[in-house]
Amino acid sequence: MNQTLKLTVLASSLAACGMLAGCGDSGNGPEDLNIIPSYLGTVTVTNYDGQSDDLLTAGLGKTGLAAAAAPAYVDPRNPTAAELRRNAIFANYRAVLDIAANSGYGTLYGPNVNAAGLATAGEGKVAGAEYIAYADDGSGRMNVTLMVQVPGSFDPANPCIVTGTSSGSRGIYGAIGSAGEWGLKNNCAVAYADKGSGTGLYTFDDDSVNLQNGVRATRTAAGKNANFAPVLTDAERATYNTTYPGRVAFKHAHSQLNPEKDWGKVTLQAVEFAYYVLNERFGTLASDGKRHLVRFTPKNTVAIASSISNGAGSALLAAEQDTKGLISGVAATEPQIQPKTASGYTVRQGGAPVTAQGKPLFDYSTYAALYQPCAAGGAASVGRCTSLVAKGLLTGASAADQQANALAKLKAYGWTVDAEPLQGLHAGTNILVAVTYAYAYGKFSVTDKVCGFSFAPTDAATGAVVPFTAEQKAASFATQNGIVGNVVYEDGTNGARQYAFGISASTGVADQSLDGFLCLRALATGSDPVTGGALSAALAAQSDRVRAGIAEVQATGNLKGKPAVIVSGRSDALIPVNHAARAYLGLNAVAEGSASKLRYIEVTNANHFDSFSNALPTVIVPLHVYLFRALDAVYANAKNSTTSPLPPSQVVRTTTRASNLVPITAANLPAISASPGANAINVSGTAVDVPN
Repeated sequence: MNQTLKLTVLASSLAACGMLAGCGDSGNGPEDLNIIPSYLGTVTVTNYDGQSDDLLTAGLGKTGLAAAAAPAYVDPRNPTAAELRRNAIFANYRAVLDIAANSGYGTLYGPNVNAAGLATAGEGKVAGAEYIAYADDGSGRMNVTLMVQVPGSFDPANPCIVTGTSSGSRGIYGAIGSAGEWGLKNNCAVAYADKGSGTGLYTFDDDSVNLQNGVRATRTAAGKNANFAPVLTDAERATYNTTYPGRVAFKHAHSQLNPEKDWGKVTLQAVEFAYYVLNERFGTLASDGKRHLVRFTPKNTVAIASSISNGAGSALLAAEQDTKGLISGVAATEPQIQPKTASGYTVRQGGAPVTAQGKPLFDYSTYAALYQPCAAGGAASVGRCTSLVAKGLLTGASAADQQANALAKLKAYGWTVDAEPLQGLHAGTNILVAVTYAYAYGKFSVTDKVCGFSFAPTDAATGAVVPFTAEQKAASFATQNGIVGNVVYEDGTNGARQYAFGISASTGVADQSLDGFLCLRALATGSDPVTGGALSAALAAQSDRVRAGIAEVQATGNLKGKPAVIVSGRSDALIPVNHAARAYLGLNAVAEGSASKLRYIEVTNANHFDSFSNALPTVIVPLHVYLFRALDAVYANAKNSTTSPLPPSQVVRTTTRASNLVPITAANLPAISASPGANAINVSGTAVDVPN
């Protein structure tokens, strides 16, 4: 049976002691007391038996996670917290891994594959305890969800912690299948954070929110316990709901806090939470017989900051901001990391400087939002290509020429040639990113209708806004990835439609709402993207707000001498290596010079989404395997740097499959080499040299 226990902060005992630590006298001097961090609210702990339910698979096991559909709710309009957790783990695990046949699931990775990389006949369930709490400043507006999972196999004699900050805009289980799985299999506590951008759906029609456990409640009933509630009066809510029925708000876009600026901080808070939890579980009692003494500290515990995508960027930021020595090392894949500058270092591939480097996410995502829909080709791209040509932003007499020119522009803006087969497939994702981050960086309200965009469910056939059903709202904690609904363009001449259906007023063409994306591009650059001229006063002010938000999230590149391994796929069309991983390596060279312990592994035929490895087997291999190899390397190095040096920076050359009928094997995914030879990536001074 699962058992839930509420742990509360005993403020009176702290006041009586008058100290945060060193309180109480054992007769041999002050005791080092385990004190709950002041930013944490109520902590909920649930124990899982590893059979009916567990930490990694929510009781589903390897087989259940690979099922064709998520488990059904007993009452779809009122799912329980346990059912929502189960389905959230089902959805999040599958979101970051390819679980299709022949993909490597169950053979190279998956719950049944043990820490040594060997497939077993088991289901891979992990018994243990799960602690959850909000981190907040007392306002109830931040309410960052933190979670610590402690497997039953945790070894106090060899303590370790791994961070699992969520990828994308996902909720607290967003890293369950990546860093979470590695940590649990290696007997480590896993410190998760949803970054303050996790699942938080607000619906205007019924004024409802998600609670921490995913259950829905009204904004009034939730109070300060809402995962997210927009800052609106009842009158403002009613007016917006009447004017824009069916629209929604969600935390990452509409919290007005720019949560990304705190992603490093909340990752560090998750580590502190993990130390608190471990000392409560395994520390001896203090002399008062109530509290526990500190047993685990950064001096005797290995703590690795890890995750993928936004979570990987968070790990790097946490290492940069670590003033307490909480983190031993970093292992991150496909990091969404934004260097504070694009100059002062040089990135070269095959001896030639790359075409662009170190640009911010909002810059290149708004550029992609212009050209990737044309680069996709096909009937849907014709309107976008036509309008770009008419505005002098693209050339080509034929559709094929226009598509080729769009791909050429993307390459010139910093994407690799290897990413070209995936450019069109990423158009929708980059559009979601561009609109979401415009709101986030500018700290705009949901009611601001930035560049004419909003979010809502839409009809697949017409693009018209449709309301969420009661069942969809109830299940939102499990089904939504943190970016909720579809991008709606409100200002098209054909009325509010999902962006792909939008007709621009300036062109009269069904060009996938180009006017709106030109507006977003203006926010990124501060000038008119067509004429190069000045913006209107209102748009210029919005651009200033967005660019101020971007400045709040940029990285310094200084990892303070921590051992670190970054892994990225050369074919990444969402987070181009020239703007993120490669550029960060250059920035790190400027910041740390010869003191740096950063290594960079670039994997050919790998991209941002492993799911493409089964859809495009002749083009893509799964990058996930290399996250685990990076974690293995960093962990071994943290335990003994003399006998386990970090691997050199290098290009790993993989082999794709002839079709998805052919199982992928270890032969497709060669090991990270201790002696890469001609595949070495070299850093000389502030120049990064990547071989072709």
